[in-house]
Amino acid sequence: QVQLVESGGGLVQAGGSLRLSCKASGGTFSRHVMAWFCQAPGKGREFVAYISWNGDSTTYADSLKDRFTISRDNAKNTVYLQMDSMEPEDTAVYYCAADGRYRSIYYTNANKRYAYDSSYTVWGQGTQVTVSS
Repeated sequence: QVQLVESGGGLVQAGGSLRLSCKASGGTFSRHVMAWFCQAPGKGREFVAYISWNGDSTTYADSLKDRFTISRDNAKNTVYLQMDSMEPEDTAVYYCAADGRYRSIYYTNANKRYAYDSSYTVWGQGTQVTVSS
């Protein structure tokens, strides 16, 4: 089972960019699907982006796919979230999540398992992102 540590959060002005990192330790990172979720104040945790084992499949929340990019470097045991053209509504705590129980084929656009937080067994501690207007 991997352990996850996020970094890269902070304060940014609207229109700016941030890159979040999530480094895994322990386990076999390359056999874990990875995702980013966010939780804004007073709201539940929401799906942001998903990436398959080798990065050949990515999926985004509909409202974010043109501004955010998820990627991974299995050699560095790290998954990234590049956030561009940021908006005050992006303010939230961002969490990375991992699941190593199933092959990437288990997560499809038909079943949308990648979007459910219950699909992931390992979570990082979160990193705060604040976007000022």
